[in-house]
Amino acid sequence: MPDFPGSPAPRHDFELPVLDQFPVERADAARNRKVILDAARRLVAVGDSFSVEEVAHAAGVGVGTIYRRFGDRAGLAYAVVGLFEFEFQKQFIYGPPPLGPGAPPAERIRAFLQAMVDKVEAQRGLLVSAEISSATARYETGAYSAHRVHLAFLIGLLRPHADAGYLADALLAPFSATLIAYQRTHRGLSATEIKSGVNDLLELLGFEIQPR
Repeated sequence: MPDFPGSPAPRHDFELPVLDQFPVERADAARNRKVILDAARRLVAVGDSFSVEEVAHAAGVGVGTIYRRFGDRAGLAYAVVGLFEFEFQKQFIYGPPPLGPGAPPAERIRAFLQAMVDKVEAQRGLLVSAEISSATARYETGAYSAHRVHLAFLIGLLRPHADAGYLADALLAPFSATLIAYQRTHRGLSATEIKSGVNDLLELLGFEIQPR
C-alpha cells in the first residue's frame, strides 16, 4: 500500500486502486471508450441518468459495442462515476486535514464519511440507477475498493486487533445510493441531517472524536 503523508506506517497489506489508470488498450478501443464515456457524461449533465441506447446514439456506436466494452449498464454507469473518483481520492490521500493527512484517524474517518454523503448526493441519480441494475456492481468497482482500503487503513490505526476490512464494509454500507435516496425522498432527511446521523453512528461505535 502507498504511504499516506503524515500517517504512521500502515498495518494492513492493502493496495489502493488508482482509477484513472486503465489497462493498455488498442488505439481504436481507447477511442471508443473515450467517445462512449464523453457521451454518457453529457447525458448525465443534462438528465442525471441515461440508457445504453441513448449513450450509443449520442456516441455514434452500436449498442453491442457498449455491452462488449462495459459488460452492462451498471458497468457503464460506474465507469462514468470513476471519471470523478480520482479527484476525490486525491483529496483524502493528499488534501488538507481532516479529510487528508494530518488529523487523528478518527477525525479523518468522520471527515471521509461526511464527504461520502456529499459525493453520493452529487451523483445520486446515476448511482441509484447503477445499483438497481446490478446487486453486486457497487462492490466490484475500483471506487469501492479504494474507499474500503482507506477506511481499513485508518481503522487499523485505531483498532489494531479488529477485522479492519469488515469494519470498513460496515461503515460504507450506509452510503449505498439507494439508501440515501430513500432517506432523502421518503424520510425527508436533509444531507445535513444524514451527516449528523453519521456522527451519531461513530459515537455509538465508540470512535473517540473531539467535538468541533
